[in-house]
Order: sequence, then structure tokens, then C-alpha cells
Amino acid sequence: MKPTLKINVKRELKDFILINFGIISYALGWSAFLLPYNITTGGLTGIAAIIYYATGIPIQLSFFVINIIFLAFSFKILGAKFCIKTLYATFSIAFFLWFFQSLTRGADGNFIQIIGAGQDSMACVIGAVLCGFGLGTVFVNNGSTGGTDIIASVVTKYKNITIGRTLIYCDILIISSCYFVFQDWRRVVFGFVTLTIMSYVVDLIINSSRQSVQFFIISKEYDRIAEGVTKEIHRGVTVMDATGWYSKQSIKTMIIVARKNQSVFLFRMIKDIDPNAFITQSNVTGAYGEGFDKIK
Repeated sequence: MKPTLKINVKRELKDFILINFGIISYALGWSAFLLPYNITTGGLTGIAAIIYYATGIPIQLSFFVINIIFLAFSFKILGAKFCIKTLYATFSIAFFLWFFQSLTRGADGNFIQIIGAGQDSMACVIGAVLCGFGLGTVFVNNGSTGGTDIIASVVTKYKNITIGRTLIYCDILIISSCYFVFQDWRRVVFGFVTLTIMSYVVDLIINSSRQSVQFFIISKEYDRIAEGVTKEIHRGVTVMDATGWYSKQSIKTMIIVARKNQSVFLFRMIKDIDPNAFITQSNVTGAYGEGFDKIK
């Protein structure tokens, strides 16, 4: 039990560090690039930004209050585990939004446009990349930023509509509403461009980290390799009987499906056990089941 507990604690600690890193990237993108150039996008942070542009209420304050209200109404529906993680993310995002805004404001209290005046397009791209990278990092490490995710999760529990579609509807409504603040369709366009770039970066990070590979391995040391895979990489191994047609000898063939980022460790382990092992590796379009993606 002790090694398993140690591994779980190590894994949770790693998730915690990376989630915080993602939150910092997300807050930096908003505070240093989107807010100074009056750019908004979807999600609850987008709502908080519109409130800030219209009333001057700090973005972190409205973000925090609205998130708490959403969580209070959805606690029984979504469960304690989801709400606790989201509550932590709410505190963290609100804090780092405040922290980075304090660094990017001038002596007059206005935001400093760090890449120069009139660089709205560049600010849109850089801010969207930072925010998308932050969100992708949070999602990959089993984190949640709350916001419209809460609305989508509640809606999908009672209606036959996907979370993705619900989020799209919410984002379209949020971004379009910024027209009533600025009376400028350019701001709406910038909002949709920001959302598109963010979504692309989020998908890029999630897909790259979850891409799977399949191995066919033939080795006389199949038992040691299989044991190493299950204990060190924590992946399943299927061992099948086969016959080498040229030698007419019985052999064992192993089939292993793992994440792409685990392949380097797998190759090193096999080399240490049996340098003469025969290995083929191929990309897997999708892997579903325990330890991989859920069938939806």
C-alpha cells in the first residue's frame, strides 16, 4: 500500500503544480494583453471583463462573486469533489488576476500597453495563446476553472445537449454583448478571434498530451518487460501465443497501448531488459476504456 500511496501523492502534487502554472498563464494573458486593449472573449472571465469595461468593477471581484453564486446553486447537482476543485481554481484565478493587474498598471491607475499603443491584433493573439495554454494545462491535469463550465455541466444533466455546444452558445452570447459596451463591432470580432485561437491552443495541448500509441513487442524476456510496464508505467499488457514461421518456434507477443509521452520511458526500459527485442510502434486514433478516454 505504501508505494501506491506515495505514487498517488506524487501524482496529485504534480497536478497541483501544473494546474497553478496554467492558472498563472491564464491570468497573465488576461491582465497583460487582453484587458489593456479592451478585448474580451467567452467564459465567466469574459462576463467579468465586460462588467469591468462598463462599470470599472475589478474583473477578479466579479469573477469571484459570480463563480461562488454558480457553485452555491450547483453544489447538490455536481457534487462536492467538482465544487471543491472549482472553488480552489476560483480563489487562485482571482488572486493572480489581481496580482498581475497590480504589476501592469501605471502610476495613473491605467493599464500599461506593454507592446505599444494600437497593437490590438498582436495583443489579441498573444493574450489568446497564453490563456489557451493556461486552460489546456489546467484541463490536462484534471483541473477546472469553473465559470460557464458549471452552467454547461448542469444543463447537460437535464437536457440532451453536449457540454461543448452549451459552451459555444454561452460564448457567442457573452462576446456579442460587448457591442453594447463599446458600440464597436471591431471589439466583437476581436472577441471571436481570441476565442478561436484559445480553443485551438487548448485542443492542441489536450490532444498532444492524450495521443496514444500501440506497441507490438516480441521478446524472450516478455515476462520481465510486462512486469515493468504494469509496475513502472502503469499500463496494461496483453500477451499472446504466436509462432515464428521461419524458425517454427513458439514465441510470446505483447500488445501495449500507452500515451505518446510514455513511449520514451518504455523504449528505455525495454532496452535495459532486452536490447534485441523486436518492437513496432504505431499511432492510435483513439483509445477508450480504463486509463484512457471515456466512451461518450
